[in-house]
Amino acid sequence: MGGNNNHNRQLLFEEDGSTSAVIQNEQRKFTQARIERGIKAGDSLEGESVQELEDYAVQKAEETTVATYKALKLAEEIKESATNTSVMLHEQGHQITRTHETAVDIDHALSRGEKLLGSLGGLFSKTWKPKKARNITGPMLSRGDSFKRKAYGMEQRAALGLNRSNSKGKTRHTAAVADSSGSQAQTRITFAKQDEALSDLSNVLGQLKEMTIDMGSEIGRQTDALGHLEDDVGELGSRVRGANERGRRLLGR
Repeated sequence: MGGNNNHNRQLLFEEDGSTSAVIQNEQRKFTQARIERGIKAGDSLEGESVQELEDYAVQKAEETTVATYKALKLAEEIKESATNTSVMLHEQGHQITRTHETAVDIDHALSRGEKLLGSLGGLFSKTWKPKKARNITGPMLSRGDSFKRKAYGMEQRAALGLNRSNSKGKTRHTAAVADSSGSQAQTRITFAKQDEALSDLSNVLGQLKEMTIDMGSEIGRQTDALGHLEDDVGELGSRVRGANERGRRLLGR
């Protein structure tokens, strides 16, 4: 019985060293919690060893780094959504222009039909002229070349998967301390990673601000263009009704 217990105990401690690692991890958590309580309470940390304080600093630096990477990831996801929105907005502008161009084609065809209807009815028929309240203006969307270039560029980058940063793979600051060891070196590496991530986050937020301004301007242009399109479509509708009424009168003779 005792032999079995000793055997089980030996297996417990020899299995990948996991039990020992768990104990060390719990001890580290306990120490860090004690240090954190002391900091919050304003107590002296003279009783803590230098190694424990350095380990605590490393842990907190790593937690801050993880939070920074999460913020960067979220900002990149927002940027990706904004990129898709910009591309869709660019395509929407093209659709508004194409729709308005179709309205111009309808105007040309309707004008020919109106001339034909005006010439019909016989020698003694009263001359008929279509009622035109206004001329058809055609597409009025003043699209900024910069927005078109940016939307096209973002579309190409999205297709190539180039819109995301690659902060985790960067070594521009960490390479200098990569060969060092110890808590202080780990802290310096972690701080370097934070600097890289924060720099990327700042760049992404700047890009988002610029994209938002561009999209706001584009929405304003499209709103004006839709107003002109609505006016032209309303005028065409009125003329079509007048032409149909003329046609019914001619057929009723």
